[in-house]
Amino acid sequence: MELNGVAAVVSGGASGLGEATVRELTSAGATVVIADLNAERGEALAEEVGGVFVRTDVSDEEQVQAAVRAAVDTGRPLRAAVSCAGIGWASRTVARDGTPHDLASYRKVIDVNLIGTFNLVRLAAAAMARTEPVNEDGERGAIVNTASLAGIEGQIGQIAYSSSKGGIIGMTVPAARDLAAIGVRVNTIAPGILDTPIYGQGPDAEAFKERLAAPVPFPKRLGTPAEFARLVRALLEISYVNAEVVRIDGGLRMQPK
Repeated sequence: MELNGVAAVVSGGASGLGEATVRELTSAGATVVIADLNAERGEALAEEVGGVFVRTDVSDEEQVQAAVRAAVDTGRPLRAAVSCAGIGWASRTVARDGTPHDLASYRKVIDVNLIGTFNLVRLAAAAMARTEPVNEDGERGAIVNTASLAGIEGQIGQIAYSSSKGGIIGMTVPAARDLAAIGVRVNTIAPGILDTPIYGQGPDAEAFKERLAAPVPFPKRLGTPAEFARLVRALLEISYVNAEVVRIDGGLRMQPK
């Protein structure tokens, strides 16, 4: 699918993997709506790349709908949606002292990561359904969601995060089957350990990242947001890739902790 001349929505697009994706899609000729809570970073990035910023809580239906509407209002057909918004939480199901996992925190992670992803999938796809097909296959658009290796091999303390990311993996095939009727593909990326600003900067941060990279078979380093973004672009552009969960992890298999 050609990205030049289309509109795209990227949730969590103001930083990290989302920002890299915004830059990659812009370089391909797309006009990108940055859907994020961080107005300062989002507005600055939108101005830099010629995109649009919409302050968005992905768990809120009306706010996601506003981001989708902004993409439609660019005057370009909405063809791409990428979910990168997400939060983490570390807590055991039951702590060593017998305290159970906080339910409100669990719900928050599910609301943002899983419900938020589903919100963008369903609302963006509904807008794509109102466009004309782009080719003889009847393709109207493509969606890429972001899961995690934690959704496959969750570690100790990742019960909330792993549940949310496992849900995203689980929705991939049924979403692709549902949306085949309107010519929209759905794929999911399951990243391993990628080098994002969450790890900070400085000698201590670099030493920590070296320890994280130690169990990665090859290449023995963290992945980069740019590599993630190029994979997003490939999944959007290659029309015969559908209903797939693609790992980007250097061959890493997560240990219990």
